[in-house]
Amino acid sequence: MDVLTIPLLIIGILLLVFGAEYLVRGASTIAERLGISPIVIGLTVVAFGTSAPELAVSVNAALSGSNDVALGNVVGSNIANILLILGLSAAVGGLAITQRIVRLDVPILIGVSILTYVLALNNVLGRIEGALLFVLVIVYTTWLIRESRKESAEIPAEYQQGGDEIEGDVAYSPLIWQIGLAIVGLIMLIV
Repeated sequence: MDVLTIPLLIIGILLLVFGAEYLVRGASTIAERLGISPIVIGLTVVAFGTSAPELAVSVNAALSGSNDVALGNVVGSNIANILLILGLSAAVGGLAITQRIVRLDVPILIGVSILTYVLALNNVLGRIEGALLFVLVIVYTTWLIRESRKESAEIPAEYQQGGDEIEGDVAYSPLIWQIGLAIVGLIMLIV
């Protein structure tokens, strides 16, 4: 073990924690200003933000020819996110879910998981399969955003009546600041 291993590990963890915080905070504020509902912010912006480190590792592994590492990283992080994080959150504090998640998002999750399994039956997930899955992510995200914009203004009104506020003055800072915050966070996560 090198002398720099421990300091670099600590720096890496700090970059990961603060980068994720900046990315999620900036991107969710941008999404909120664009009129995207909180559930869609959670399903897209926060999900993409917290998955950025796995994406960086997977892209780096794929570019270096370690395709097994990339696939294992994706599968492992999804198992950990769904079973460990979601399960632990439900066990500790319980989770309130909407009917929409049960009726729509869970079946989509199961369907995409089955599709990925079927695509991998030949022991190869190539560029065509990757492109198909990527297109499906874009279609799903676009559909979520469009549906979110159709929602009524009742949800933001509920938050205001309940007294929920975003921490600090982040929501009130200029949009360019929020974009910069998201970009800095993404760079920190990749580093």
